[in-house]
Amino acid sequence: MRVSVVTLFPELFGPFAETSFVGRARRAGDLELHFEDLRAHGIGKHASVDDTPYGGGSGMVMRVDCVMSAVEAAERKLGGRALRVLMTPQGQPFHQGLARTFAERSDLVLVCGRYEGFDERVRAFMDEEVSLGDFVLTGGEIPAMAIIEACVRLVPGVLGNEQSVQEESFSPELDGGLEYPQYTRPAEYRGLEVPEILKSGDHGRIAEWRRERSRERTRARRPELMGEVSLARRTRSSRAKPAEAEKRDP
Repeated sequence: MRVSVVTLFPELFGPFAETSFVGRARRAGDLELHFEDLRAHGIGKHASVDDTPYGGGSGMVMRVDCVMSAVEAAERKLGGRALRVLMTPQGQPFHQGLARTFAERSDLVLVCGRYEGFDERVRAFMDEEVSLGDFVLTGGEIPAMAIIEACVRLVPGVLGNEQSVQEESFSPELDGGLEYPQYTRPAEYRGLEVPEILKSGDHGRIAEWRRERSRERTRARRPELMGEVSLARRTRSSRAKPAEAEKRDP
């Protein structure tokens, strides 16, 4: 997976790019991470990348010519047209399904803004617009880091154990619901005990307990996901029935 980040502050990514499995993925060759300094594409003596908005108003707006010059330079270094993703609070909420889609792409360019946002014409050249949620940050660098981490961990081989990305929140294995409770030693702590079923060794009953806890947690904490969970379960059930019928058919 190859990712280029267009940003005014590439230095913000230094420790992030070298730490934990993002750093390991880079060293192993599973991730190529590049940074395109937007300031290098600025205009005039001060390398300005922003200007006052037409029609008046407070703040400064990032220039479309500077942004696209940086995006196209980033793509040249990647070797061709990439999936262009704009970091903006006006974008679609980022979610696990989108992370999986991005992880399947070979090349991404993540575009980070600052100031009062982008010239509207920047959007005409983007493929996706993504937001971390209904709040505003001073720049797109933190969202870019979140997207990189969410995607890279899905690249085969990065985590070492492929089961680590199964049966986790929003995964297909849990029909898009929340993950079930997890426990480890000690078996009792300040009156709080590990459920007996998890110590039983009965893997069938444990699996059913976990599925039920997942549904309960999703219903309690994220009820808006229950429709998707039910649809996923029905779809999975309908796919399983023809296979069962084939086994019974002599």
